[in-house]
Amino acid sequence: MKFIDIKNCYKVYKNGVTAIADLSLSIEKGEFVFVTGASGCGKSTLVKLLYREEKPTKGQVMVGGINVAKLYNSRVYKLRRKLGIVFQDFKLLPKLTVYENVAFGLENLGLKSNIIKSRVIKALDRVGLKEKTRSFPNELSGGEQQRVCIARAIVNEPKLLICDEPTGNLDPKTSKEIIKVINSINKDMGTTVVMVTHDKDIVNSMKKRVITLENGVLTSDSKKGGYTADESHKNI
Repeated sequence: MKFIDIKNCYKVYKNGVTAIADLSLSIEKGEFVFVTGASGCGKSTLVKLLYREEKPTKGQVMVGGINVAKLYNSRVYKLRRKLGIVFQDFKLLPKLTVYENVAFGLENLGLKSNIIKSRVIKALDRVGLKEKTRSFPNELSGGEQQRVCIARAIVNEPKLLICDEPTGNLDPKTSKEIIKVINSINKDMGTTVVMVTHDKDIVNSMKKRVITLENGVLTSDSKKGGYTADESHKNI
């Protein structure tokens, strides 16, 4: 079953730069896919299209049965309830505890406190931070902060987890631990994972599907691939 279906997609910014060019791509429900390529190749634009930070200039972008290209601004929340997002920079609220950071989105949905508590504890347990509920972000290591971000992203049990360079600020050992957590979410929850990364070692060790972009064009799509992006040049 296709969870993501992109057909003949273009994204041209107002300054004339073409970030995505005639991209056609489908991702099955429950897949784990790496998106690789040199800086500026269109990786971040691609994931922004998936969570409707950007709209395609032309073509189709379907996510969970929702046509992103035709989605009104007032309906974007319906799409985002189907997915969770993890960024390179943690974006945690510094004055809130770990529990409060993870609960924040659920509280905005108006859920009952007992339901929120159950979901938050479950999410924190899944990422190995059940004992850190009362800690504040500045009391945590970088790896622990990223685990909180992952818990926050999965607390609503999304169908899609988008990770944009989730290990970019972490050392190699911590990076492997974070990938292990994300991989377990993919396997245990059946969550579709799309991950942008420059980390060759992680990509090569995982043997997952690897998509490579160059100047906004899909140049490689391997079911159990390795890191093939050419980093010797930087694309515009």
